[in-house]
Amino acid sequence: MAGKIKVLLSKLGLDVHNRGLITVAKELMDAGMEVIYIGNSLPKEILRTAIQEGVDVVGVSSLGGAHLTLGSELLEEAKREGLRESMAFVIGGVFPPSDAERLREKGFDATFMPGATREEIVSSIRKIVAGKIRQ
Repeated sequence: MAGKIKVLLSKLGLDVHNRGLITVAKELMDAGMEVIYIGNSLPKEILRTAIQEGVDVVGVSSLGGAHLTLGSELLEEAKREGLRESMAFVIGGVFPPSDAERLREKGFDATFMPGATREEIVSSIRKIVAGKIRQ
């Protein structure tokens, strides 16, 4: 990749538990990535910002239980917009491990549960972005 990896981070929906996502934003910046944090947003708003900012990665966080519904909506809208091949989509938060598998099946490139380390998150994002660039 020629420049910095550019990541858009958002809370998915109305979930107000943002401490974890703010920590992840700092970790990604410390790893040399450019981070845009937009707070709480719905899928269409997230994608509109992702397109405007030309990001490599869309990362969303959910602790409020809407991860399957809003996560699916985000990926379906991304597919309609033709963004799935050019942008990586990752999700983190507190949800059942079985839902993490369902989110990957729906199309998220990675899921991060509580306890995911900085290295796991950073290396996963770098690997996913490198794979998208080679396509």
